[in-house]
Amino acid sequence: MKILIVDPVHDILPKTLKNAGHDIEFRYAETYQHYASIISSFDGIIIRSGIKIDEAFINLSKNLKFIARVGAGMENIDVSYAESKGIICFNSPEGNRTAVGEHALGMILSLFNNLNRSDWEVRQALWQREANRGIELEGKTVGIIGYGNMGSAFAKRLCGFGSNVIAFDKYKKNYSDDYVQETSMEELFQECDIVSLHTPLTDETKNLINSEWISLFQKNIYLINTARGPILNTKDLVVALKSGKVSGACLDVLEYEKLGFENIEKDDLPEAFQYLTKSDRVILSPHIAGWTHESNFKLSKVIADKILQHFN
Repeated sequence: MKILIVDPVHDILPKTLKNAGHDIEFRYAETYQHYASIISSFDGIIIRSGIKIDEAFINLSKNLKFIARVGAGMENIDVSYAESKGIICFNSPEGNRTAVGEHALGMILSLFNNLNRSDWEVRQALWQREANRGIELEGKTVGIIGYGNMGSAFAKRLCGFGSNVIAFDKYKKNYSDDYVQETSMEELFQECDIVSLHTPLTDETKNLINSEWISLFQKNIYLINTARGPILNTKDLVVALKSGKVSGACLDVLEYEKLGFENIEKDDLPEAFQYLTKSDRVILSPHIAGWTHESNFKLSKVIADKILQHFN
């Protein structure tokens, strides 16, 4: 097959496909219009987040057999329309689930133990022991929303901390295992001390986490979001932080990110975001939960294997 790669990927991906006899062409950082003008001559396209593959693009893809995203989320691909045209869609959430699970755990441990704040204080020769007294994970109920690759990886890494780990997934059943107890959303509202989001971004989940949703929890909660920024309404989160209903938040993703996740709008940042940057009850990172040296290799290897398994 003739395969187009439009975003940088680990060398293992093109090398594996070339060794299997496929013709690989690299076209990085071009415009949507450029890719649309050449896609009819390709059998496959491999992307990360550089472009959006919509219905119009797919209609121009006369010979396309597959679309592969090196990553987990598929919101930049019109998957249902592609599949209706007989185009196979691949992604590789297996490749960065370990990284996401470890990152989510690291963020909540850092928040609970005031590591960011106390590190800064010690560098200023401030020795604030009582003010930085921490919180333990042991005995806390952690609720996971979305029990796929990422949610299950986080649950596995909580094993050994003595937490009660429960999960709700609207589209799965019978997934209780050694790391998690399957439950209802109603029980999460009743029991959770910590809530971690691991759902894809869809029309159904956009702005899912808002004031009304947060108010349904019986306890004050901590929120972790390593999924997608637009799942959580930032203004409503700030209201909940100010009221104490949300005791703290760990955010690897923000609703202000652009499609490529490479940056956020630098001019005229919203007031809600400015509040997050000044709060010591919030931990922020730049969409790097799944961004490790190991996952860089694994994400590409998984895609290569899936393509070869299907077509060879």
